[in-house]
Amino acid sequence: MVKKAINLMLGIGLLSVYACADHTLHLTKSGLNPDNFKSEVNGKSTALYTLVNDNGVEACITNYGGRLVSLMVPDKNGNLTDVVLGHDSIADYINIDGNFGALIGRYGNRIDQGRFTLDGQEYQLPQNNFGHCLHGGPKGFHHAVWDADQSNDSTVTLKLFSPDGECGFPGNVNVTVTYTLTSDNAIQIAYNATTDAPTILNLTNHSYFNLSGDPSGDILNETLWLDADGYTPIDSTFMTSGEINPVAATPFDFTTAKRIGQDLAADDIQLKNGRGYDHNMVLRSPRDVTKPAAIVIDTISGIKMEMFTNEPGIQFYIGNFLDGTVRGKRGIAYPHRSAICLESQHWPDSPNKAHWPSVVVRPGETYTSNCTYKFSTFQ
Repeated sequence: MVKKAINLMLGIGLLSVYACADHTLHLTKSGLNPDNFKSEVNGKSTALYTLVNDNGVEACITNYGGRLVSLMVPDKNGNLTDVVLGHDSIADYINIDGNFGALIGRYGNRIDQGRFTLDGQEYQLPQNNFGHCLHGGPKGFHHAVWDADQSNDSTVTLKLFSPDGECGFPGNVNVTVTYTLTSDNAIQIAYNATTDAPTILNLTNHSYFNLSGDPSGDILNETLWLDADGYTPIDSTFMTSGEINPVAATPFDFTTAKRIGQDLAADDIQLKNGRGYDHNMVLRSPRDVTKPAAIVIDTISGIKMEMFTNEPGIQFYIGNFLDGTVRGKRGIAYPHRSAICLESQHWPDSPNKAHWPSVVVRPGETYTSNCTYKFSTFQ
């Protein structure tokens, strides 16, 4: 009897070991536990989707907010490095305010006082940022649960239906966003949308990048090149005036690559208004979309990120509102300016600025936008 009990205990112990080992094997390369992303939000199931390529690069995406949770790319020594900020669980994404890695819509960036007029009708949107509507409002696409379909190891497609009147926007809108991890270590984001009534759309991704792989430090020593000869100035509420200022002879000139922090202490009203860099950069036009719109390099890790887009602008932001109170993956506190965001976009408040590129989408038209972040190394 004792022998049977001992054998039973040994058997249970072995099962526990195997279960533990199996559980460990199911962790992602970035250390994420997919079980922490299995939840239910507003009656819809959430999960974590893992993309891989033959080079060992891994991208993890959750359908809660369509967020890029982790992105493991090789550094100059061949070590896989997570280059995006984020959280370890759905619970953290829900409970901690932030847009880490999220798909943004219906309108990325700000709309003045949350109001715009389309075809003679005025619409009022939520006013969630200095009186303006930011990123579609507090219940924008970044808090929606998207329908996900992972067709293969390198692609996941997310779909969302946004009903007429949601957050004040007109038209029933169907949105499809496809994340693809390519064989040359790029994460491609392709946006498509249709509507049954005239509306406005400006979709983007809000990933926070730190190419050092150490988000406990800032990114001010990373170098940046931007193919932008202008930027749109803002007031103290971060609202654009409708002007386009040249970057030449200003801290906003990154047409020659320089350290992100090189001119950050300059006595410049725009840096004061933005609390640093938090501005829409006007990309040179016409441009070749097959060539980078931006390049970021971390000289310590040797990781280089090239950004490609068909959009006319990039919101350049350096985590000015991070202050160390938010803890992300592995419990790491994210300090001031510990990441750079390069958000492909049409320009802020375009619905109220008729002389800027239009964001209006009508029935029978298909909204399309593309953004790619490609990674490589240098010595």
